[in-house]
Amino acid sequence: MDKLRIHRGVAAPLLRINIDTDAIIPSREMKQVSKTGLGEGLFAGWRYIEPGGRTLNPDFILNQPNFTKATILLAGVNFGCGSSREHAVWALKEYGFRVLVAPSFGAIFYNNCIRNGLLPVVLSEAVIGKLADTQIPSTLTVDLERCVLVSQDGIEYPFEIQAEARDMLLDGLDPVALTLKLNDRILAFQQRDRTERPWIYLPSTQWVQRNRFQTTK
Repeated sequence: MDKLRIHRGVAAPLLRINIDTDAIIPSREMKQVSKTGLGEGLFAGWRYIEPGGRTLNPDFILNQPNFTKATILLAGVNFGCGSSREHAVWALKEYGFRVLVAPSFGAIFYNNCIRNGLLPVVLSEAVIGKLADTQIPSTLTVDLERCVLVSQDGIEYPFEIQAEARDMLLDGLDPVALTLKLNDRILAFQQRDRTERPWIYLPSTQWVQRNRFQTTK
């Protein structure tokens, strides 16, 4: 994953509440078995005029000239609720978003964001309302090192994030890579455990033979 320390970008306001994962990436758009190829289907039900088509809806915020290059999304309460499909996060990431800002997130969606290098920031509805402007795009700065979001006029809004999640994003680590940071301790445990419980590490053929002997005895 790419490291995320300080990100500065245009913020697109999509302040609807309860935007679920089916709205983020409709099931008909999930035609890939990999993480790629999903960005085009992001918000397809709103972004395009006809289902399954690619005629842009000019009224949708991401299709408006000021917001086509947005990398920060301002959303409403309970963003990412619904099914646990990880494709929703993959689609947002491939489209170009790096930071999502909402008063609350679906729990599984929130964790999927962290594990895929997308930063979910929780701020109040009142603050998000101040940051959102559908006419003149705001350029926001998100400083994960200090855990603050800085508005275009320099006002800082602190946010909270769990230490482990913050470390994963700062260092660009997925769960496996995070675990491998403890590789020395893992190997030390295995070596100690081999000494204390050698029977656990018998080759499978020896284990079967030994188990048969103990059973027949």
